Amino acid sequence: MNKKEKLNRIFLVLLSLFVVMLGYGILLPILPYYTERLALEDNLDLALINFHIGMLTSIYPLFQLIFVIVWGRLSDKYGRKPIILVGLIGFITMNLLTGLATSLTMLYVARIIGGIFTSSVIPVSNAYLSDITSEKRRTKIMAWSGVAISSGVIFGPVLGGLLSQTNVHLKYSFGVFHFDRFSVPFFFASILGLIILFIIMKWLKNTAIMTKIREKTIKFNFTFSNYFIILLLLSFVMQFVVTLFETVFSIYGKDELAFNSSQVGIGFMLCGSVMAVLQPVFATYGEKIMTSKQQITLGLVITGLSLIVFPFLRNELSVYGMIIIFASGGAMVTPNLLSAVSLLSKEDTGRNISIQSSTNSIGQILGPVLGTWLLAGGFYYPFIIAGLVVLVAIGLVYYLRK
Repeated sequence: MNKKEKLNRIFLVLLSLFVVMLGYGILLPILPYYTERLALEDNLDLALINFHIGMLTSIYPLFQLIFVIVWGRLSDKYGRKPIILVGLIGFITMNLLTGLATSLTMLYVARIIGGIFTSSVIPVSNAYLSDITSEKRRTKIMAWSGVAISSGVIFGPVLGGLLSQTNVHLKYSFGVFHFDRFSVPFFFASILGLIILFIIMKWLKNTAIMTKIREKTIKFNFTFSNYFIILLLLSFVMQFVVTLFETVFSIYGKDELAFNSSQVGIGFMLCGSVMAVLQPVFATYGEKIMTSKQQITLGLVITGLSLIVFPFLRNELSVYGMIIIFASGGAMVTPNLLSAVSLLSKEDTGRNISIQSSTNSIGQILGPVLGTWLLAGGFYYPFIIAGLVVLVAIGLVYYLRK
């Protein structure tokens, strides 16, 4: 494969990552307001709104957790492209159902479908990138994967906040479905997903099949080394606190800071922007200044302290500033962890990255549930406890080999 062909493949895979995360980001600033509206239509107790926000956020990664290793194994057997296409089809379906929902039940169904099928896109896309890049450039290309993911989180919340406030006068109901202004951002995501689906189908070539199907029981003795377990624990902690922050911040901004959906969207945009800019910077130049182990340590320190300080801020600019600091810490940690996992094994890269993705999904499940539960005691608790968890996790870095 020549350089031009490789760059084209990388671009297409990064494009699919971007679109899926764009759809994820679109929902972030809208979810508290959208859930409240549907809860009122269902005549539910308003005290349960935060509970449903946490559950709707958690149910998505729960089904990702259940299915992600299946997709990883299938991608090792059939190649990466077919699995990415299936994930994009599920992404389109999820957004259509979300935009047309008239009850919380329908919203839960949409999130479950999304969790099942989009769980294939991120780990399998990363496995595809790992397949076509050398070990020397692995950290750099994983950082660019982080850029694509973060870029979706940059533009998604902004689009979600703006499009949800679009003055669309058309209201149309058919059966149990309903179209109004809240449908606009999700229909936009569906159309964009459909365009990318056709582009990937036509232009992206499948990878070589990495492993033949194994009739015997799969053994994980090599994969689950102590080194890999520590990487998984650190991945879990980072995903736990990031998802907790995303869920609690949307509620915190709405109820405590009196932000509208656009202001909440700006907060998520800043977080994604910093991650997108700094991840390739740290991946490219970071090792000239610090080792990967040192970058992970410093990133965890920054992340933990920023979470502890965050709930004491009330000014809009100071809140945005602390979000930038928080994202900077995450940008130092994430690409180094992903690169380390991708280098464990050439033959089982898809499976290993899927296992890491499953670990991340556990963090994504627990973060929103515990975050919204801790909110009952006050807005300080989820941020401070999450920050302390990160600082304690620094002790795990000591056991990482150089």
